[in-house]
Amino acid sequence: MITKRHKKFRKAYLKLSAKKRQKIDETILKFQRNPFDETLKNHALKGEFAGCRSISAGGDLRIIFREFEGYVVVVFLHVGTHSQVY
Repeated sequence: MITKRHKKFRKAYLKLSAKKRQKIDETILKFQRNPFDETLKNHALKGEFAGCRSISAGGDLRIIFREFEGYVVVVFLHVGTHSQVY
């Protein structure tokens, strides 16, 4: 799996506390091992975010991404609390 981080993702990531950034990093590693791990709650989004998916990084933290070619390439688009990303 090739993962890329969109500019918006990188900007939002840097605004998070060190503890939240660590949680995001751990979640991304888990995602790379198994994108459908039950704890990630990987699901498709609708409406404005149709074509994107979301995973949970614990608590209220969410990562929005788009996958290509059956998870061969994944682009992380945004990160933050539920209210920040939706």
